Amino acid sequence: MNLLVERDTYRSYSTEGKLSIDGVFECFTLELPLGDGMPGSAVPEGTYAVIVYPSPHFGRLMPLLSGVPGRSDIEIHFGNYPDNTRGCILLGESRGLNFVSDSRQAFDDFWAKTQGAMEAGDCTIQIKNLPEETTI
Repeated sequence: MNLLVERDTYRSYSTEGKLSIDGVFECFTLELPLGDGMPGSAVPEGTYAVIVYPSPHFGRLMPLLSGVPGRSDIEIHFGNYPDNTRGCILLGESRGLNFVSDSRQAFDDFWAKTQGAMEAGDCTIQIKNLPEETTI
């Protein structure tokens, strides 16, 4: 299974994007602002394995990005604002300024579609920075 995060909106407080599963749009994403890729900034561009692990923060199984240089404990999870990310990737049904909505529903839908592939070790995520979207 191939996940793709295409970032398209860059702000001083957050980075917004879209997540697709095997080429089909799934939901919106929210991360910390771009920076040097180290803790305190968005996940660096690249392709990473996604596995399931027991999250100590959430007390349940969660998706975890594996092999991110200089980083650890990067999860894909629910939350609405950049302060909720702790350096992770948040999911939402819609988005606004530094915000994603209906995050728990977006996460539950994502989890139902991806958990099996993650548990089988057959899931990767590619993270790409696109030119910023403009609206007319």
